[in-house]
Parts: sequence; structure tokens; C-alpha cells
Amino acid sequence: MCGIIAVTGAADPLRILLDGLELLEYRGYDSAGVALVCSGDAGGFLWRRRAAVRAQSIPELHKEADTAPAHARAGIGHTRWATHGAPTEQNAHPHLDCSGRVAVVHNGIIENHREIAAGLDARGHVRTSETDSEVIAHLVEEHLAAGATLAQAARALLRTLRGDFALALVSADEPDLIVGTRRTSPLIAGRADGLGLVASDISAILGLTRNLVAIGDDEVALVRPGSIAVTDAEGNEVAQQLLQVGWEVEAARREGFEDFMSKEIHEQPRALADTLLGRIGADGTTELEELALGPHELRSIDRVTVIGCGSSYHAGMVGRLAIESWAKLPATAEIASEFRYEEPVVDDRTLVIAISQSGETVDTFHGLREALRRGARTLVVTNVVDSLMAREADGALYTRAGPEIGVASTKCHVAQLALLQVFALHLAALRGTMPASASARLAAEIARLPGVLEDVVGRFEEYRGVAQALAGVNDVYFLGRGLGYPIALEGALKLKELAYVRAEAYPAGEMKHGPISLIVPGTVAVVVATKGRLYEKVLANVEELRARGASVVAVCNDDDDTAPRLADAVLRVPAVPEALVPAVAVVPLQVLAYSVAKARGNDVDRPRNLAKVVTVE
Repeated sequence: MCGIIAVTGAADPLRILLDGLELLEYRGYDSAGVALVCSGDAGGFLWRRRAAVRAQSIPELHKEADTAPAHARAGIGHTRWATHGAPTEQNAHPHLDCSGRVAVVHNGIIENHREIAAGLDARGHVRTSETDSEVIAHLVEEHLAAGATLAQAARALLRTLRGDFALALVSADEPDLIVGTRRTSPLIAGRADGLGLVASDISAILGLTRNLVAIGDDEVALVRPGSIAVTDAEGNEVAQQLLQVGWEVEAARREGFEDFMSKEIHEQPRALADTLLGRIGADGTTELEELALGPHELRSIDRVTVIGCGSSYHAGMVGRLAIESWAKLPATAEIASEFRYEEPVVDDRTLVIAISQSGETVDTFHGLREALRRGARTLVVTNVVDSLMAREADGALYTRAGPEIGVASTKCHVAQLALLQVFALHLAALRGTMPASASARLAAEIARLPGVLEDVVGRFEEYRGVAQALAGVNDVYFLGRGLGYPIALEGALKLKELAYVRAEAYPAGEMKHGPISLIVPGTVAVVVATKGRLYEKVLANVEELRARGASVVAVCNDDDDTAPRLADAVLRVPAVPEALVPAVAVVPLQVLAYSVAKARGNDVDRPRNLAKVVTVE
């Protein structure tokens, strides 16, 4: 959610900070701010500007550029997504101490901030915000007053603070130094000729350097012009974790599309092709080089739990069904934010698969850690190489979708679907639970999916035409059976996220167990009615809806003449094997939500109240 950027050694630090903040906008924010470390005739001082006008906050900061001191060489910046305290300028970061000589930016939540604040107030500190973050600046102030350096103060914070956090600190008394530290929330450092950099997201500094270092839990990074030193909480220097980056910053540009979401919908065939590249052999065998979990470890597994949030959870539902059906392993899919607190029954014979596009979703990360604590084998499916979760897990699978900027996941979701099914085939082969001929046929069909998706995204305007009729609708039901149910969930989520429409998804057979009482003439139901084992049952559910006056939009196959006769509108897709329907049928539902949102004048790249990366519980 929030974003951090810091730089030292720059001739124009404010430009670097503002450029970095713009690259972090996709994470979602409602305020932004910068602080520069300056030198003057009377000594060092901090210059700070903040704005809280949501998406216009960074442009507002640009207007202050002419007033910035010319002799600054270091600074920190932040985009905030409000948790503690309203999205106001007063609550925007960076926060200062009482002296105005220490500045801090913070991602995450300080769980014991009330206790800390009470002590600070009793000792005479004056706090000027409602945030949990400001207490950090005042704690640093006290440590510096007692003779500590900025790095020593940061190490002391690690002994005091509870919660998840990433911090960047500057002091007017150490003008060339940026200090960064973290616990759970991600933070990286970078160096280039004469530059030192700190950021919460690779994209913020990738255009300046590819020489990047991951800061580990409870480590402290001392970043100076052209150099990085990393220590543990006691001050002992530790080996630096170098990061690999497989994409260029240019990939995050719109390239002529109206918005990032439409660009990313059209990029799905390429994202899928890149994800599958080298992973399926001509004979149907699977090759997962980065998996790190060997055949013996995977054969020892007797059950699988898949965890994720939002679209990743829906992909996990599909992956769970493939694992259970093909590898014959008992499998469950759990919402990651609940998994950690349910006393999950996992042990060293359980494989927990954690799915996160960013590799830093905090709910999923905590679920991963809980699984590790209980001795489970762990695997992360993520789009970011060397991401926070990938470094913690026993193994990782990367979706290779490239940077996804739009808040509502599209190409990463489709890549997750395919990669989880490739992994399910891999497990089935190791366990000998599927005939080689059947596995080869499925693998060949998965390998064909990028071409099928080329066809599907080519129908963008056709799907958009269907969506026009739904622009004024405020309640929509999404229905599906079997693999159609997670597709329905994803379609409902997209419509809620983007168009702000009340949308609910149900297994179609459950309608008659209560929700059908809400169906009245004019109610809209979007039904996943592609051909498969439950096709006729789905058509029976459509008949139930029609009998009560519902308007039905059916996702159906090109060669289907029956479903269209029962529907008021259709979203046609090519026929694929039933197991692979989710990656194909979800695309028209993405376009449906996108188009309704655009018709309502919504910002599809930055929906209200949402952030691309959720870094707070």
C-alpha cells in the first residue's frame, strides 16, 4: 500500500524522490510527502513538504520544487494509504521529531504505538499527527539526545517496536546517511555511481540502478553515496542479499493504451506464454527449475493447503482442484487472512502453497510464516523474483507476467492459474497418479492456451459492447458450478473493485437454498455456462433464474446453440478442456468489469479505497 523512496548523493534529490513516488503510485495512496536533508550557514536542517489531495498529491509536490533548497543532496519520500488517522496533510509522511531534525517514513503498523505514545507524552514530546508512525521520530530523537548515532537509534527501535514495518530515517546531523530497517514489510537498498538508494518497491529505483540488496528482517542498512552496509540488530555486519530483476522499467508504461488495465488485459497471452516457456516439454513432461523442492520432498507430502487473498485466492481454488484431481492429494484452499488464526492442522507432511502477485501481501506472508512455524513444506507462487515471501519459503514458482500496474489483477491472475496447473501436473507425474498419455494431452492443451487467449482478448470490443447494457445496474449475481464457481467469484470481485457495483458470487446450485429469494424481474445474473460435466445442471439453474424474471448474461462456448437461447446476452469464448476453462472464461469478465467501470467514469487503474499491494493486516 504505502511506498518509500530515499536517496543520498544526488545533485537533485527532489527530482529522484518525485520520480520514484510517481512509480509507486500504482500501489495506491491518498497523501504524499518529501523531506530533504539540507546544509546551510547555520548547519544542517530538514525541508519538508506534504500534500493530501489523493491522486493529485504528487502533482502538488511538484509545484513546490521551485521552493526547495538548492544545496540538498539527500532526502526521503512517501506515498501513504491511511490506516491510523485520516488522509490529511497533518497525517502525511515524512514525520518529524520535536526538534525538526529527524524525519521518518514508515510502511506497516506499529502495534504498540499507543503505549509508546503515552510514554512520549509523559516525557514532554509534542505529537502533531494521529498516526502510529510519528512515535518513531520521537523515539529516535531521544536516542540521539542520549548520544546514539542514527544507526544505533534504528537498532534500538527494533527492540521497542512491535508489528510489521519498513522504515527510512534521516537526520540533519548526518546529512549523507539514509538508514533503513524492516520487519515483515519489504525494503530494499541500491547503489550506483555516487548514489545510495532505499525503496519499498524495486520499480521506484530500477531506472537508476540494478545493483540491489534485500534488507532482511531486523537488519539495518546504512546507505551512503555509492555504498551500502547491512548489519544485524546488534550491529554486526551481515552478508548482503543481492536481488535479481527480470524486467525493465519501460515495461511499466502504457504504450498507447487508454490505461494500464486495458494494456494488461491485452498482455495476457504474452504473460501466459512467458510463464509457460521451458516448463512443458514436447512429451508433456514438466520442468520447474526454481522449485527447489526435490522429488523426494514432494513425494513425502500427504496433503496440500493453498492460501491467498482476493484474485490469488481464486487462483488457489482452481489450483487446489487440479492438485486433488490429478495428483490425488487431499487439498484445501484457504483465505490467507484467516488461515493464520484458525489453528491450521499442518505438519512436515503438508505442503502449503502461498500465492501473492507481489510476494509481499502481509496476510499471506503471515500465513506462510505460520506454516513454516508448524513445520510444513512451503512454496510461493509470485510474480516478483527474490520477493519477501520467495526468500522465506522452501521453494518458489515465478509467473513471469512482467510488472502489473493496475490494482485489479488480470495478467498475473491468469498466469497463476496456468502455473498452478503445471505444478499439479508435476506432482501427478512424481506420484504416478495420472497416465502419461493423459498428462501429455493436458500439458499440450496448457501449452496451447496463449494462442487461445490471443483469440479471446481480440474480442475486447465485442465484450465491451455487452457491458454497455450493464452500466446502470447496481446489483449483479455471478453463478457457476465446479470450476465455474471460482471464475464467478473472480468476476464478482472485479465488478466490485472497479465499478463499485454490489456483486455476489454463488455456486449455481446454492441459489435455491436462499439467494433465489432476491431474484426479481430485472435482476442481472452472469452465469458461467461453458460446456463440461455440469453443463446441463447449469442450464437448469439458468431456467430457474429466467422463471423469476432475471436478465441472464451467459459465458458460453462458440459452438453452443443452447445457452444463448436461454440468455439475454452472451460472452462467447473458444472451447478448451474443462480443466482449463478458468484462464479463458475469466477474460470476458475482466472486460465486463472494466467496461462498466469506464462507463461510470471510474479510474480503473486506481479504484477508490484500494491498493495494489496490501502491506497491513
